[in-house]
Amino acid sequence: MISFLRPKVTTSKVAPQDVQKTYMRYRMQSLIGVFFGYMAYYVVRSNFSLSTPYLKEALNLSSTEVGLLTSCMLIAYGISKGLMSSLADKADPKRYMALGLLLCALVNIMLGFTTGFWMFAILVVLLGVFQGMGVGPSFITLSNWFPHKMKGRIVAVWNISHNIGAGIVAPIVGVGFAMLGPDHWQAASYQVPAAIAIVFALVILAFTKGSPVSEGLPPLSEIVEDEKEINIKAKGNVQAPENLNAWQIFKNYVLFNKNAWYVSLMDVFVYMVRFGIISWLPIYLMTVKGFSKEEMGLAFLFFEWAAIPSTLLVGYLSDKLFKGYRMPPAIIAMVLIFFCIIGYWQSGSLLTTTIFAAIIGCLIYVPQFLASVQTLEVVPPFAVGSAVGLRGFLSYILGASLGTTLFGVLVDNVGWNGGFYLLLSASVLCVVFCVLLHKGVKEMEKYNDEQKQLAT
Repeated sequence: MISFLRPKVTTSKVAPQDVQKTYMRYRMQSLIGVFFGYMAYYVVRSNFSLSTPYLKEALNLSSTEVGLLTSCMLIAYGISKGLMSSLADKADPKRYMALGLLLCALVNIMLGFTTGFWMFAILVVLLGVFQGMGVGPSFITLSNWFPHKMKGRIVAVWNISHNIGAGIVAPIVGVGFAMLGPDHWQAASYQVPAAIAIVFALVILAFTKGSPVSEGLPPLSEIVEDEKEINIKAKGNVQAPENLNAWQIFKNYVLFNKNAWYVSLMDVFVYMVRFGIISWLPIYLMTVKGFSKEEMGLAFLFFEWAAIPSTLLVGYLSDKLFKGYRMPPAIIAMVLIFFCIIGYWQSGSLLTTTIFAAIIGCLIYVPQFLASVQTLEVVPPFAVGSAVGLRGFLSYILGASLGTTLFGVLVDNVGWNGGFYLLLSASVLCVVFCVLLHKGVKEMEKYNDEQKQLAT
């Protein structure tokens, strides 16, 4: 790890009488930093999906080629998310996250000057690589600063950052078109969002904190009453966390943790549905449903922003009503999504199509967000980055790529019906893994209770 990215530990300790006040201030600042930082990651990522109709026209691409181009970014992101999130366990979260966002902005600036298909492909691969530096530090920061009893609500708040980021892309790009004109669609689509991202990289650096201990505070378990340590059955020779490298953490606490695999495979099918809808929404609505560019942009915004109230509500309900169990509301959401996909597919009017798109957007981020929360709860805090990496790798390599490339291949060869059958199948398989994960979490709780009784 280069010195710039190594965790910084303060040499001074916070006075005992100031611990609670300082802790509350630092954790709020950290939430603000990763919230706006991750929002900006999506500003310089979702803009690519929004630009695909213009890109398809300018380069005379087929649906398969558009899907392939999108998959280049998603596959690179999936690989990067796995590796970069694991490396983030050993890095300073704020510097790591800010550096990734600046690199994403740089790639977007370069996209504004590119006209060749293969150059686009190379740049979107780079964009996917640098996008992998955002999520790991976010989860690590939230895990460091917030106790278990608050994670559902806090991760819900953080999770809507990407909905806001993806939702404001259309207005941002619209302002770019108004300022620069339609002849400069690349500058409006890529370079204007890049300028926004650079500003928010500075916000990350200004607000985010590493961990309570690195800021001179006691460990979280000493600051927050009733905060519990997570215990799992670890394979191999388990040493003290500070003596483990990234591979050893992954091997001992993630690789042989069945719940980490269940949550990852569940997320694979969530991503298939999510990207199967959102990546093809602009082209599908404009070419099949007859939407104008303005109507398509509005539906795109509704898809993203409809998730904000549902995510916040489910975060609260999973903490309170479901007593910290994350999978029951995820199962309910996926069952409803199954029927809404049919409505979105079969609807014949602009209004009902937009409504079904909004409902899918409202619901699809619920299981995705709950998978994020569950990931924090099935591994110890020092292994969060590795678990996030596994989930992210599988979600993008399998889920997102199947929802884009395979969907595009089916559209070109058997029509849009084939793509929607793919999404319906993914919804069913997602429910299966939600059930397995729920059972696995209950087994883990039983194991933890037994260990606690043995200790006393």
